[in-house]
Amino acid sequence: MKQSELILAIETSCDETSAAVIEDGKRILSNVVSSQIESHKRFGGVVPEIASRHHVEQITVIVEEAIKKAGVDFEDLDAVAVTEGPGLVGALLIGVNAAKAIAYAHDLPLIGVHHIAGHIYANQLIVDSLTFPLLALVVSGGHTELIYMKEHGSFEIIGETRDDAVGEAYDKVARTIGLPYPGGPHIDRLAAEGTDVLKLPRAWLEADSYDFSFSGLKSAVINTLHNYKQRGEEIKVEDLAASFQASVIEVLVGKTKRAVEQYNINQVLVAGGVAANKGLRNALEAEYADSNVNLIIPPLNLCTDNAAMIGAAASIKLKKKEFVGYDLNGNPGIDLEQW
Repeated sequence: MKQSELILAIETSCDETSAAVIEDGKRILSNVVSSQIESHKRFGGVVPEIASRHHVEQITVIVEEAIKKAGVDFEDLDAVAVTEGPGLVGALLIGVNAAKAIAYAHDLPLIGVHHIAGHIYANQLIVDSLTFPLLALVVSGGHTELIYMKEHGSFEIIGETRDDAVGEAYDKVARTIGLPYPGGPHIDRLAAEGTDVLKLPRAWLEADSYDFSFSGLKSAVINTLHNYKQRGEEIKVEDLAASFQASVIEVLVGKTKRAVEQYNINQVLVAGGVAANKGLRNALEAEYADSNVNLIIPPLNLCTDNAAMIGAAASIKLKKKEFVGYDLNGNPGIDLEQW
């Protein structure tokens, strides 16, 4: 008698083509990722048409490799899961259509997954269990959110960005100071070598708000550079990076800390590509080192987009038998709280 549940998961929301096989929502049997960074680097950001073309070229190969690495056959699967949104609509459609074809060909139920739910549930792959109520700090190229969860599958957004997402701000600042795409890792590296001498503004917004704003900080960086240039002075790029990152981290950690206290949180999860930022990781670890709050940060390979996290989130839907039909479409505007 079969004991475990196997999900084939597919992720193509942006510029990574990924497929994974996940057992019982917790164990990674395979997680294959094909990155497109080199293709987009010369454009300074992701070009949707190029991303879609790469997904078309890679998807079949990546799925076959994931199945092979997991040591299973399609007949062993219990469901097929795929990111339905948010993301680039053309990119999403490649994964959605591949998932629908596989589900139809092998008579398997289909599960549509919210991309941000996936990032949150990446943490389920590294801990025994998620402890509720919990707070997820989502930090990525397209999202910056504080999400309260009282149980599995329940998402309440208590704070979100009003303008730029944190990863977007990193990339824009990096471009301003002449660093290559993606800019986040380069700023993180330089920040470790610099000092917060510029004391850039911290956008706390209203006293009771958990929202974020990084557009003003980005403008402050540009104005600072401009002022130095007008005065004919040189600015150390390491100090600029350190000052920018210090402002970002202080607000992220500060608002997270206040939400933890207000909502009586047991566990804090960090999710999204910017969770790979060493400065942020170190600051959060220092904040909760001597605390009863359990801080969980995924390893670097589970911070960036991957299909394993999609499989982990899909396991919650599989248990509830919440499947979707073959009319599933890419949905860039999908609502996390309604998912």
